[in-house]
Amino acid sequence: MRPWILAAACVLLAACSVRGHATQGGAADLILTGGKVFTADPARPWAEAVAIRGDRIVAVGTMAEVGRLAGASTRTVALEGRVVVPGFNDAHDHVGGGEYGARFVADPSPMPDPPFAQVLDSVRALAARTPPGTWLHTDIGMRILQDTAARRAALDLAAPRHPVLLWAWTGHGGVVNTAALRGFGIADDARDPAGGWYERDAAGRLTGAMHEYAEWAALRQLHSGLADSVVVASLRGYAARAAGMGITSVQAMNGYFDPAKTVRVLREARLPIRFRAIPFMMTSASGRSTAEWRGVERNPAPGSVISGTKWIIDATPIDRNAFMRRPYADQPGWYGRMNFPVDTLRAMLAEALATREQLMLHVAGDASLRAVFTAMQSLAPDSVWRSHRLRIEHGDWLGGEMIPVARRLGIVLVQNPTHLALDPAMLRQRFGEVPADFQPLRSVLEAGVPLAFGSDGPNNPFLNLMLAVIHPTHPDEALTMEQAVTAYTRGSAYAEFAEAEKGTLAPGMLADLAVLSQDIFTIPPPALPGTTSVLTLVGGTVVHDGLSGQVTERR
Repeated sequence: MRPWILAAACVLLAACSVRGHATQGGAADLILTGGKVFTADPARPWAEAVAIRGDRIVAVGTMAEVGRLAGASTRTVALEGRVVVPGFNDAHDHVGGGEYGARFVADPSPMPDPPFAQVLDSVRALAARTPPGTWLHTDIGMRILQDTAARRAALDLAAPRHPVLLWAWTGHGGVVNTAALRGFGIADDARDPAGGWYERDAAGRLTGAMHEYAEWAALRQLHSGLADSVVVASLRGYAARAAGMGITSVQAMNGYFDPAKTVRVLREARLPIRFRAIPFMMTSASGRSTAEWRGVERNPAPGSVISGTKWIIDATPIDRNAFMRRPYADQPGWYGRMNFPVDTLRAMLAEALATREQLMLHVAGDASLRAVFTAMQSLAPDSVWRSHRLRIEHGDWLGGEMIPVARRLGIVLVQNPTHLALDPAMLRQRFGEVPADFQPLRSVLEAGVPLAFGSDGPNNPFLNLMLAVIHPTHPDEALTMEQAVTAYTRGSAYAEFAEAEKGTLAPGMLADLAVLSQDIFTIPPPALPGTTSVLTLVGGTVVHDGLSGQVTERR
């Protein structure tokens, strides 16, 4: 997976200062020079050149300063004005096990919402030409999820011998047929799991609609049942695509694989990028499965780590299940819901305090956010929480009066800029208007709340950067490109306690960086999604190379 190696052996850098222009030692193995280097280091945000020895950066500065580290065996790459940034760190993604069965596209839009009749036509056609038992699946939107006629009975008529899965593109909710329920081992009298629920008809029979932890337990079973070789190939393909985008670290919400599967596939895949698998705990009708990740191997392969704990506290405003302080305008009297009672939320927080395992909480509504902060303050002083760096994933309502509370508690906000592209018309339907304090960025950052970026969807960092610098619904909350890149690099490193090792280009830091195809700091925002990395390094090793033959090199 790593085409060629630039460095020989790693050198001991423990005694080197990360604040100087260069560390002490011999000649550099690699020098990138003549570029526009954004370091994300407040001490020196811009430079012209970078020198690397082993897996570390040894110098950042002008071409003349860095050039002094060139030796007889140093490889020098003339960047010819190209932009260099720290490797992007996707702080929130979901990485599955690859394709299974027969997937069909009923609606090619990024937020698919096909009519049920169209989906049924596709299911019938696929069932007629695929062997019985083949999974048939597609992405859907609220039109089907909220249509009580679009359920198990209709799918059974279309494909009685094929398991069918219609999964909401939001990741919250799905509909299956009888063959799928049987494949998952879900009986008609199954009890709801903690944090999730099955929809039932008037007679109490499952309709096939599953929500939250009921759905995720089924998906984990499906993906964990794939052959290890299929999952390994999928992970390697994902890593290669990420490297081509300049992504050098990924923090994956690991909901698709059980602990044993996770360890096996990461050990075998030996990914070329840094990969953090964050245990996405599951539940059953008996309660939360808090013990299943205890004792798991934490470092199954070089560059791969298993750490943290993820819980989902509520759903999204799209499905009206984000828990709000005000009722939804288009469903009077309905405030959404929390997946867990407050006592369970307090237990999650107490476990984090006891184990010192970093806690990631998906929180979408303002009422659920307030419940989290209130519970935190009742369990420990702010100073204790600050050392834990509790993460709020999404945190669309972390604005206004919640911002100073978040700062005192040391909250890290992990936002996903693709979510900024939500349809304003849908927001007006849900809330009567586009709320003024919805999805803050600039105000959070300026208040001193750490901000990190993750994709949680298309893992194109340049699409996310575009949305962060324009903020379609609240342009006054848009970031500068420097702020946005910093959130995607140094901010994401801080979100995983790794800011002393990566996220900035400075002496002593890991040599994780990307050379970009365009100058993202000057091109118009609409051009940003077309950017790629032309050279990506992880620990000084090339993991993506599109520069061969295009630049001047010398030794």
